[in-house]
Amino acid sequence: MARLANDPPDRSHNLTDTPYGLPLSDVLRIDALAGAKTLAGAVGMNRPVTGLNIMEVPDVLGWVKPHELLVTTGFPLLDRERRLDVARMVALVQGLYDKTLGGFAIKLGRYVDTVPDEVLALADALGFPIVQIPDEVAFDDVLKDAYAALNAFQSNVLAQIDALHSALTMIVLEGGDLEQIAAEVSQVLDVGVLVTSTDGREWAGALSDEARATLEVSEFLDMSGRVRIERLRGARPFGAGEIRVLNVATSGTDLARLVVVSERRVLRASDVYALERAATVAALLITRMQAVVAVEGKYRGDFLRDVLTDRAESPQYVLEHAEGLGWDLDRPLVVVVAQLDPPGPDEAVVSSRTHRGFQDRFAAAWRQVVERRGRSIAVADFSSQVVALLPVSGDGSDVSEVVEEALAAVRGDSGGGRRPFSAGISRVVSGVEELPDAYTRARKAVDVGRRMQGSGSTTYFDRLGVRRLLSQVEDPAELDGFVTEVLGTLAEDSATAADLRATLQVLLDVNLNVAEAARTQHFHYNTMRYRVTKLESLLGPFSTDPQVRLDVAVALQILQMRE
Repeated sequence: MARLANDPPDRSHNLTDTPYGLPLSDVLRIDALAGAKTLAGAVGMNRPVTGLNIMEVPDVLGWVKPHELLVTTGFPLLDRERRLDVARMVALVQGLYDKTLGGFAIKLGRYVDTVPDEVLALADALGFPIVQIPDEVAFDDVLKDAYAALNAFQSNVLAQIDALHSALTMIVLEGGDLEQIAAEVSQVLDVGVLVTSTDGREWAGALSDEARATLEVSEFLDMSGRVRIERLRGARPFGAGEIRVLNVATSGTDLARLVVVSERRVLRASDVYALERAATVAALLITRMQAVVAVEGKYRGDFLRDVLTDRAESPQYVLEHAEGLGWDLDRPLVVVVAQLDPPGPDEAVVSSRTHRGFQDRFAAAWRQVVERRGRSIAVADFSSQVVALLPVSGDGSDVSEVVEEALAAVRGDSGGGRRPFSAGISRVVSGVEELPDAYTRARKAVDVGRRMQGSGSTTYFDRLGVRRLLSQVEDPAELDGFVTEVLGTLAEDSATAADLRATLQVLLDVNLNVAEAARTQHFHYNTMRYRVTKLESLLGPFSTDPQVRLDVAVALQILQMRE
């Protein structure tokens, strides 16, 4: 039985917030609506229709549901003089659009002769379809044919979704991977599919060459190949269709993203519903994969940690065991230690679980970047740092190129919620017995670089200069004592001391050229001469004694390392 406009809505039948219904253009193809004409709002003919409603009362807005097609003879729109109330009709069209109805169909001739121009203009502006029903059509026939078409469509949709869910579940049970899930979804729904990390790094995909080429030159992909998921809030236009992202999550944990690329058509609500089911199955597979990776990662990480902390057995054992893990350590390597930077003073404190999520995503990014270069490259997560052993040429001429390429790929454009990190790079090693020293130096490079340059630093141990030697001093008190002995009161933590130290550093930087130092600090020449005299009274004759000058320069370097 048809539901009339004054029947109260039964919201218990709304199984999902995502409606899947026939596009209005398809509803108008049923036999009962043969000859129907679109009067306005033609751009909205793809609006989904999940049911029909008959307008029997003027205040119908209180009784309609989203995605219905409202049909009427126009009688409730007449005033007391049996003339069309144009203002009421304008308000009705606006109200139906606001309540996301599929469209408005009216039978002209008996009560309403024409739809006023202002109503048609509003419908065109809103993209809300107004359709004229043929005069000879009975509403009972419209309801019967429309609901038959809707039921057939929804049955097909449910069958498709069930078949897709069953196929995906079977893939998981049979030990399949994300590539197979992406391929199955792509084939069933005729769309391109990418499964990515939460920050947009591709894990698996089923995308045509044409779609991938279009994606690569679009705003949705950065230079490193990362999908800019932060730009994909809801559906975005892509060719003649759209691109959108769905979250893959389970038990409150964000696992991945499902990126859907549809070049030829806009996704139907039924497609989105099916994709949500696919995301659920993908979450099950990713959870299982993460458990396996966690076990394997701990085993690999423990072995690499033993190698880098000089607790492993003979070099021959290390090489053989590494080969069993798929790693090649018998070649020139540099050790890269990468650490997430601590949160800034303006950032909110996060829970340990959230911080662990940052580190997991950071480690996954490194694994993906390194494995693309070669699966024989060793990389492991040490909880607070990620360590990678990158292969380089024997003479080390390509160290910068290799390292910077890897760092750029991990950083990308810093979108997708990625955290800044600092990295330290060892000198080139030619044998596994040199790896412990290289690891120690890479860690020191991270610490010194972060103190000297701040967050996001990249520091090569071999380029630290005198800081490389200073970082080898194990006793910090020894360094502090040297600073106090050389600088005296200039070592104090005061504004006056800091100001004089700045002048002193400028003088050293310009080889004691007083005129150049005055220009650099925007002082008068005589003012700079006065400062030189004052500094020498505190430090000794650094302008004439090379040994004093060397001690002062080293002490300033130590202070910079301590900041």
